[in-house]
Amino acid sequence: MQDLSMVFQRFRGLSSQFGREFPAGSVGILGARLDLARSFVFPGFCDVHVHLREPGFSYKETIATGTRAAARGGYTDVCAMPNLDPVPDCLENLERELSAIRRDAVIGVHPYGAITKGERGETLSDMEAMAPYVVGFSDDGKGVQSREQMRQAMERAKALGKIIVAHCEDNALLRGGYIHEGAYAAAHNHPGICSESEWGPIARDLELAAKTGCAYHVCHVSTRQSLELIRQAKKSGVDVTCETAPHYLTLCQDDLEENGRFKMNPPLRDRADREALVEGLGDGTVDIIATDHAPHSAEEKSRGLKGSLMGVVGLETAFPVLFTWLVLPGLVPLERVLDALTAAPRRRFGLDTQGDYCVWDLDSPYEIDPKQFASLGRSTPFAGWKVYGKCLATIQGGKIVWLS
Repeated sequence: MQDLSMVFQRFRGLSSQFGREFPAGSVGILGARLDLARSFVFPGFCDVHVHLREPGFSYKETIATGTRAAARGGYTDVCAMPNLDPVPDCLENLERELSAIRRDAVIGVHPYGAITKGERGETLSDMEAMAPYVVGFSDDGKGVQSREQMRQAMERAKALGKIIVAHCEDNALLRGGYIHEGAYAAAHNHPGICSESEWGPIARDLELAAKTGCAYHVCHVSTRQSLELIRQAKKSGVDVTCETAPHYLTLCQDDLEENGRFKMNPPLRDRADREALVEGLGDGTVDIIATDHAPHSAEEKSRGLKGSLMGVVGLETAFPVLFTWLVLPGLVPLERVLDALTAAPRRRFGLDTQGDYCVWDLDSPYEIDPKQFASLGRSTPFAGWKVYGKCLATIQGGKIVWLS
């Protein structure tokens, strides 16, 4: 890790486009007093991939707890995935979610509509009716298995001026796997998930996106092959962006433990995949960092790698982990990380900043303690990690939504 005094000296010279340092002492923000010595203000973060679980699974998370967790992590906007009950596949079902958002959200929440009815991959949802109220269309949690179904979805989304946001997973290649098909799986007798199960559908969809002209976004990229396909598609003019998550940028199969907090979908891949993703973030092939915040109950995550449900939480740890393990070691510039958390997702999904911002203490180390989370979910692979970066305040729409 670099000498911290040198790092902070460099940060002070950052353009105001990304952040500015307050003078030593305290200042008033909307009536609150904050000690802002050596603190930085950044634009409010935007996460285009979260699971808020309401309606249908409020024992895992609610709009209220999920958005408070987001605010605690510096986020002022999130895009909520549609694997809910009922699935928002028509305007009536979507209204259940919109009602909860209007009632309980403390930050901006922008829902996705499902691509197919019930996310079953058989019949397209009522995309026309939902289009004015959703940020895009996704069957996240399930890959659209049919090439023809995805082609029709892209054509419909293109006509509506909406983006297709794809969870890319070929069910025929899963073969009962639940972690990466690699050395750890072989050594511990776990069935593995091959990398082709991700990059195969991406290759198919990139071809369809080129033919239809649809705006296409790839969720949670985890393999180097996926990244290279996207890199080449961008060069050929396909309207494609992609995201990855903090855990894929900082962890790999070498870090696995027999614990549900290391189980997510896609799984942690090889070290070479992680290194490729870090490089891809640095060169801009990875456009966006999203958390895939996916809370479950303690019991659902207590069954080890084999029996636990897929998914970890991430809204409250994303920036500290990225800052500590990518920026401070000099692997990725702070400017690039901030763009992937702020401007890039807003550009791609047409979301306004509204002058939102967050205030960070970058100088005081602390240990990640899931017991302190605002989220109902506690399962994170980063528990116990020593990090820099504590969110002091988050302001959205002229209102303090988080104050440390």
